[in-house]
Amino acid sequence: MSSILLNSVIPDSDPGFPEGLLGLMRSRIKPGMTRVGVQAEPSRSLSLSLLLPLLFLSSGCGDVRSPVAASFADPQFDWFEYQGQDAVYDTLTTAPGMYLNPILAGFYPDPSIARAGDDYYLVTSSFSFFPGVPIFHSKDLVHWTQIGHVLDRPSQLNLDNLPISNGIFAPTLRYHAGTFYMVTTLVGAGGNFLVTATDPAGPWSDPVWLPEVDGIDPSIFFDDDGSVYLINNGPPIGTPLYQGHRALWIQAYDPVAQQTTGPRKLIVDGGVDLSKEPIWIEAPHLLKTRGAYFLIAAEGGTGDQHSEVVFRSDSVWGPFIPYERNPILTQRHLNPDRPAPVTSTGHADFVETQTGEWWAVFLGCRPYQGDFYNTGRETFMMPVRWVDGWPVVTAGEETVPYQHASPELPSQPAPKIPLSGNFTVRDDFDSLVPAPYWQFIRTPRETWYTLQDGQLTLKARPVDLGSRGQPSFFGRRQQHAWSTATTSMRYVPAMPGDKAGLVAFQNDDYNYFLGLTQDQGHPVIRVEQRAGDSTRVIASAPLALPADARVYLKIEARGDRYHFYYATAPDAWRALVEDADGTLLSTRMAGGFVGAMFGLFAYGQEE
Repeated sequence: MSSILLNSVIPDSDPGFPEGLLGLMRSRIKPGMTRVGVQAEPSRSLSLSLLLPLLFLSSGCGDVRSPVAASFADPQFDWFEYQGQDAVYDTLTTAPGMYLNPILAGFYPDPSIARAGDDYYLVTSSFSFFPGVPIFHSKDLVHWTQIGHVLDRPSQLNLDNLPISNGIFAPTLRYHAGTFYMVTTLVGAGGNFLVTATDPAGPWSDPVWLPEVDGIDPSIFFDDDGSVYLINNGPPIGTPLYQGHRALWIQAYDPVAQQTTGPRKLIVDGGVDLSKEPIWIEAPHLLKTRGAYFLIAAEGGTGDQHSEVVFRSDSVWGPFIPYERNPILTQRHLNPDRPAPVTSTGHADFVETQTGEWWAVFLGCRPYQGDFYNTGRETFMMPVRWVDGWPVVTAGEETVPYQHASPELPSQPAPKIPLSGNFTVRDDFDSLVPAPYWQFIRTPRETWYTLQDGQLTLKARPVDLGSRGQPSFFGRRQQHAWSTATTSMRYVPAMPGDKAGLVAFQNDDYNYFLGLTQDQGHPVIRVEQRAGDSTRVIASAPLALPADARVYLKIEARGDRYHFYYATAPDAWRALVEDADGTLLSTRMAGGFVGAMFGLFAYGQEE
């Protein structure tokens, strides 16, 4: 693994951190300090939220709990390994000149892309996971490296008590005159806001709230004459005519004063053809090319009827005329029994390369059967071709390919942490800060984990999964329908009800737990299933271990089936549950907009 430079770009103040912490940070982080385990680009500032465990370890402050650690009442994890094994990639190649779809596998929905010179940056939705809005960099549109998160400080992102599928919806990323702009919606806790940065890896500003902009999916557009506009999904004028009747609105924005100006104007009512009652016109993006303004937007909802449509106008204020051959991207009319289908495509954003090519990034899904998928909505890419002055991504019976010729850009090396195709990623926890793919549930308000001496220790706290709280959960995306998550743990539950182990998590109400707990004073290995408003034990076995012994845990996802294994010696696996119902972790069953995650988890009752 490569190393990351911890530079000393630390702001003067941050209301999201305890007083005195920033000063301590400056005294602890020295230019040139390195650590091994997370790959990033040079000259990037490190997220303050990710520095918390470093301070926790180095300063002597916080609840070190050395007696607890010695007794393993707080679990210690030696490593975590993720393997993706989807059969569709077995016959495909990543030879030079070709790329694989999706370009970001797993729960990376609602992509937005911006170009700055020869560099490309991409963001996606993050809902109620923290840090928020992962941001990626590429020079060839094929090999993407995560360089951080846009919203990586508690002062930027309050997710307290939110359902998993609330939080951050559909960010738009743009670059203009040396500044990056990201505008998005915090659903359930504030509405629409904008943040800025001169370095896309951060630090990003605290939110500038946009109270005049209602609805969701705001986008920002910089016109040639210096004017700036916000476009968003909002309610139509008057009473909606049918369920899902929405509209697109535009309003001028002053980036110096950081506020909207002038009247708002409705530019699309309902969608392409109001008489056909189109639903959920959303995710609007404006672009100007070929002497006209083009407005692209999603239509049909984010399920299997999803699509992308386009309108054109001679003025930024409209009228916007729909393309007579809309939609310009969809798979909804294709045979659902086709091999390895990609479905639910839409919510696109376009970028023009320095060579004059146009490309679209968009969300899509890879069901393992019917409309069932656990990997959530993922980021795909296809070229945009111009037909009679209109942009088109797919037409007729054209399918979204798993393999395609790459853009005409200089090829770059593969990233250290792969994001497409089949791969294995192992974290030996030999770093002082988490790898960029790790996520928490909601905004952390205390430091409950440490990374030290090649181990991750989770503080067993009285916050359970499903509580709408902020549990001790350290998770990463399930990026393949066929995948395996494995870990090694030392842990002795101190009290009845205490537990720690490995989880497969879709949301608060749909998840599986595999790990150690206490039953009548004795440790047991257990699988718990939460489906809806109830949790039940579906398997349990006694497990006598010395206090310092390791237990090995493994969850295998095989489409709609999940298998749960444990071992007391490396590779000596015993099946605890096989063929558990994996559809419980699908979006169709659990609802919402996210994908499943594998996570390390600890729960401890208050003493």
